[in-house]
Amino acid sequence: MAIFNLNVNGKQNQVDVEPDTPVLWVLRDHLNLVGTKFGCGVSQCGSCTVHINGVAVRSCATPVSMVGNQKIVTIEGLSRNANHAVQEAWLEHDVPQCGYCQAGQIMNAAALLSVNSNPSDEEIESAMSGNICRCGTYIRIKAAIKTAASKMS
Repeated sequence: MAIFNLNVNGKQNQVDVEPDTPVLWVLRDHLNLVGTKFGCGVSQCGSCTVHINGVAVRSCATPVSMVGNQKIVTIEGLSRNANHAVQEAWLEHDVPQCGYCQAGQIMNAAALLSVNSNPSDEEIESAMSGNICRCGTYIRIKAAIKTAASKMS
């Protein structure tokens, strides 16, 4: 075991875990931040997406020892009152069905819009291709991202 000091959602946290423990399990099991979901465990579905220094990262495949002093943001830290433009657009377009993948979808969409304020359909599809929605709400996801982009500009 080793002690890691992590900046998660703007707060300093200290955890004592094995260095190869995935960030996902540190968030869920040690910090009680359960909005980030476990999906596949091999970085293929996107349910576990968080931001590390503003970049969308699959937390199931990222060992805590690789984080260092970087800032981690989870769905709980994206906004104080679920009022980030992407979260609002998700509701406006009635994107969630079962809801399981939504935190990862939202985090990936927010990361996209932080670097591309007006993505094309192709850019959205490319950026979101690693996030799987078993309910198939891809058309609504794309519409919500476009709405969020217009609200953010």
